[in-house]
Amino acid sequence: MEVSVARPVTDSVVIHQTYPAYLKSSRSADIVARVSGNIVAKHYTDGEYARAGQPLLSIDPSTYRNRLQQAEAQLASAIASEEFAARQYEAMKKALESDAVSKMDVIQAESAWREAQAQIKNCRAAVDNARQMLGWCTVRAPFAGQVSAPEYTVGAYVGGEGNPVKVASIVNDSVVRANFSVTDSRFLQLTETPEGKRVRLDSVPVTFGDSIARTYYGRFDYSGLEVDQGTGTIRMRLEFDNRGRELRQGMFCTVHLPVAVEPRALLVLDAAVGTDQLGRYLYLVNDSDKVVYTPVEVGELVRDSLRIVTKGIAPGDRYVTRALLKVRDGMAVRPVEAPSGQSAKNSLPTR
Repeated sequence: MEVSVARPVTDSVVIHQTYPAYLKSSRSADIVARVSGNIVAKHYTDGEYARAGQPLLSIDPSTYRNRLQQAEAQLASAIASEEFAARQYEAMKKALESDAVSKMDVIQAESAWREAQAQIKNCRAAVDNARQMLGWCTVRAPFAGQVSAPEYTVGAYVGGEGNPVKVASIVNDSVVRANFSVTDSRFLQLTETPEGKRVRLDSVPVTFGDSIARTYYGRFDYSGLEVDQGTGTIRMRLEFDNRGRELRQGMFCTVHLPVAVEPRALLVLDAAVGTDQLGRYLYLVNDSDKVVYTPVEVGELVRDSLRIVTKGIAPGDRYVTRALLKVRDGMAVRPVEAPSGQSAKNSLPTR
């Protein structure tokens, strides 16, 4: 029987190790109410992508509007008192020149003027505080992002003045981060390897199993400041763009962390590797054109279609690439080989 065969391809590949990870958005925050009162209006749709500073909820402002008016009135009174105290002080200084008043009277007048100036500062601070609290009656988005459904409906009372109350959440997921942990020895291997042999961490594959077919590529941007003494691991983080906004905070994923470079790895077509109760195997064709069942040890999948073989074959061996169900150990065949293993080389796609 005629069978197609190929020879392993020797190529330099990056060896990866997989780590479970979870996603967090680059920016997320609780939106809180910092004043007390009834919610009188809602200005957004649940799940809407709001712009920075966009009004989200309105709290009854009447109490804080009255406080502002009172503070402004007290400021006006303090300004009038300061003007009177300043004129009185000037008059006392002139009277002292003609001995109409004592020096102590002048000192008292100056003291009253200084107190009036200080009172103006207190009143202005009270006005600024009252104006700020009146502004807080409109709850706004702190930054651009997707806003959750509110914790309270219109008409509900929130007591945020004493202790801020969470009323919603906002998430900006245009950039997401994959958080995972590695052993301290692996971390040292990644960071202390000489520059010429160090693996690149600016395009680390991140996959999501069957839920999302697309592979994302993250850039390493942070490592923890200390090793967890309970687990002996250190936290690491990848950052990447959320194209199409299909990813959500809290999703689980797999990080394929590059850990080493194998300069002369043997690669075969993954479809040619069989599996039985004893493990993985290849059908080789020997010099007598007979099929030889050969157990092998394999590594990771490379470039979607090639499998690294770490033990069991040599670079010049011929392996069966098709009709795997029809051949048997010891069967005589007529091998048809692609020139120089071209069938395998054609399976070296580039990203």
